[in-house]
Amino acid sequence: MHLMDFNEDIKSLCNNIKENSVVNPSLYEKYNVKRGLRNSDGTGVVAGITKICNVHGYVLNEGEVEPIPGQLIYRGYSVNDLVENVEEEDRYGFEETVFLLIFGHLPTREELKTFCTHISLMRDLPDGFVEDMILKAPSKNIMNKLARSVLALYSYDDECETKSLEYEMKTAVSLISKLPVIMSNAYQVKRRSFDNKSMIMHPIRYEENTAQCILSLLRPDRKYTKDEAQMLDRLLMLQAEHGGGNNSTFTCRVLTSSGTDPYSAYSSAICSLKGPRHGGANLQVIHMLDNFKENIKHWENEGEVADYMRKVIRKEANDRSGLIYGMGHAVYTISDPRAVILKKKAFELAAGKEIEAEFKLLATIERLTPEIFKEVKGSEKTMCANVDMYSGLVYRMLGIPEELFTPLFAVARMAGWSAHRMEEILTSSRIIRPAYKAIAKEREYVKLENRE
Repeated sequence: MHLMDFNEDIKSLCNNIKENSVVNPSLYEKYNVKRGLRNSDGTGVVAGITKICNVHGYVLNEGEVEPIPGQLIYRGYSVNDLVENVEEEDRYGFEETVFLLIFGHLPTREELKTFCTHISLMRDLPDGFVEDMILKAPSKNIMNKLARSVLALYSYDDECETKSLEYEMKTAVSLISKLPVIMSNAYQVKRRSFDNKSMIMHPIRYEENTAQCILSLLRPDRKYTKDEAQMLDRLLMLQAEHGGGNNSTFTCRVLTSSGTDPYSAYSSAICSLKGPRHGGANLQVIHMLDNFKENIKHWENEGEVADYMRKVIRKEANDRSGLIYGMGHAVYTISDPRAVILKKKAFELAAGKEIEAEFKLLATIERLTPEIFKEVKGSEKTMCANVDMYSGLVYRMLGIPEELFTPLFAVARMAGWSAHRMEEILTSSRIIRPAYKAIAKEREYVKLENRE
């Protein structure tokens, strides 16, 4: 039997999978199953308690969801206050945000200085790592390479099975430090191996913070402006954490609850974030925007934009999904605070530049979406832009290639993942194990010679 014979059998085998694996959606309601760990009103099933982050987008008023402006709170501090104060003091805030999420309080000036030094000095990858793990096994997808590299770091760690809080903290900070370097190296190798372009790998500059380091490693001339670095810094702050219920953080906590090592837990979180329903959403917004630009002659004409949006929602245009990407959120209703902050900063940086027209087109799409959804679908649901609406275009404005949109999300979210992993270790003694309702009926075994 040849492999070709198996390939010819695949269609038939897949039909068997469909026949025996598809579950009738009506059964979820029949057995009161919380599909996707969601309640019938769309809210999440409460699966744990956390002191790290609160994502607040509505209140329950006599059992009914009442929309409110969104709030994102890190360790009791509003993300709006964190960003505004960093802006007022004209400095960078990502490292301070990492400190707050992991250690639970805002650092003093001396604590922050020391912490930033530790992060910078831990950026170096182990001897031979780049050659063995990145150069010799290039990947077209940087998220896969990030996950593989994090998992591979286990083999370079002599204390990899140590069970102590001190070890967990050191490993978390080490990975937060190293991910930008791994990402940049993986991207450069991908350019050489798959894009037939030059590979430029710069040495680390230890005086640079995380946002500066990323721009410095990615740009051939290593040049960037303060405004550009601070724009990226703000985006890293906004994406650093989003509660324990988001898919990648919950993945990290699920693996942590099994007692596995930190590298396994964090690499799995990266794999989760890769999905287009999660961290990959900003790419979908960018692709949608490009499609709108190609099919709308006058971007500033709201009537033309609205007409094309109707086609998109009717599944007649774009990718025919019927979705306006970047709009809507599982928790936020009236507004996503991350999108509000990012939109304001982006428009400031884009003012007077060619890309400003693209931001204005996105803003028009954001403004028109709720009323056109109501018109076409009859939907009364309160809908707002989420962080993905503007993050992709901000990355494009900074000259960051599309392949790195989601990896940059992972670079930022390592802070939240590590905080949640340590909280899970300290507060839970049970493996996370939800139940599934089995509906397959018992069958009598048929001997091989009697099967048809």
